[in-house]
Amino acid sequence: MHANELGEVPVLMYHRIIDAPSSVYDRTPADFRAELERLAAEGYVPVTATDYVTGHLDIPAGTHPVVLTFDDGSATQLALDGTGQPVPGCAVRILLDVAAAHPGFRPVATFYVFNPPFEEPTGRTTLNWLHAHGFEIGDHTLDHANLRAASPAEVQHQLAGMQRIITDAVPGVAVRTMALPLGAYPRARNLAVDGAADGVTYHFDGVMLVGANPAPSPFSTDFDPSAVPRIRSQASAGEEAAFGSTAWLDRLAANPDLRYTSDGDPQRISAPRTAPQQPAPSVTDRVYRY
Repeated sequence: MHANELGEVPVLMYHRIIDAPSSVYDRTPADFRAELERLAAEGYVPVTATDYVTGHLDIPAGTHPVVLTFDDGSATQLALDGTGQPVPGCAVRILLDVAAAHPGFRPVATFYVFNPPFEEPTGRTTLNWLHAHGFEIGDHTLDHANLRAASPAEVQHQLAGMQRIITDAVPGVAVRTMALPLGAYPRARNLAVDGAADGVTYHFDGVMLVGANPAPSPFSTDFDPSAVPRIRSQASAGEEAAFGSTAWLDRLAANPDLRYTSDGDPQRISAPRTAPQQPAPSVTDRVYRY
């Protein structure tokens, strides 16, 4: 399989994993497991949102990065039993089980939480479990706020306040990416990246949008870390299914030259000469065209 490290990367967006979906944003545990099994079978390797936006894509040759993101911190994503293990049926348990069955499919994901995380008053137990097991924790504001309707002071209070809750729960953790509630930027877009409130300063390497299309390679001129498109996890039928994960994964499978395929060397960026994407000026000295 030819490498193309200027190709597209699916950044998948999940919300509740629930037996009886009531929204286009919900998936059943069976559907979620089936999507992960498909990703594993098609050679995708999960990476964190920070790995993606910073270009740290150290995955085996011939494989493709995928970013699994979870919004809102639902207990259907992570709940722990009396022994401190994820309960059957929650998203993390399913991800761990699929990874155990498919060597090379990493149990890695990024969780964008608001207050309280995973319906736990402080979030301390669940957030520490995630951090200890290699998952990323991101900011989704204190109250799932519509940042477009908020004043600059409130935008910063929402983002800095949630960062404080995360870092109070997990001392020393770096909160490096955020997801925009409702996909809405603040009127001053820079405040989605940098700001300060109540004695807390924040800076995000990446800002996640709501469901759309595959994201560009972090090495291409199309890449904007402050506006990362995500694909809503969704079956092939139903409202807006043409924009959901099944449709986009079908498209990438049918057109493998479009997707990011690793050359196995994290220091080199390989792409065919015919690839339409252009490398960003900052990485041209690492590019190998064939």
